[in-house]
Amino acid sequence: MDQIDAKIAAILRSDARISYKELAERVHLSPNAVAERMRRLEAAGAILGYHARLDPRVLDLSLQAVIDVKLLPGATADAFEATLQTIPGVIEAILMTGNFDYMVRVACADQEALVRLNENLRARGGVQDTNTRLMLRTRQIAAPLI
Repeated sequence: MDQIDAKIAAILRSDARISYKELAERVHLSPNAVAERMRRLEAAGAILGYHARLDPRVLDLSLQAVIDVKLLPGATADAFEATLQTIPGVIEAILMTGNFDYMVRVACADQEALVRLNENLRARGGVQDTNTRLMLRTRQIAAPLI
């Protein structure tokens, strides 16, 4: 990845819907050259996809939390992650080092929904222990990776 690829990646982090034409103007290349670079970045696995960032509050999911999860002995990460994909409200899961195995970010409509999500997680996920922390505010930081 050269400096132009890095600049393209940084621009895409803040606006993945930017047109090839506008992106080309910002990196001083032709739209065709930018399209080719993006195809190469996708093929190399540097660009994994293009996603919409949704505001959970607008979707009536204003209560967000982070649930630290310790798995039962013998429970596998793959099995736990497969279970998470079946639980509504789970946004992301991060495999961690330390006292807990996972940090799971969730969004719920209210406290009762969070209780149900937590109980569902404990009942089905091979979970030994959890620690839930409510999120007060989030800020997306779109700084370049490089």
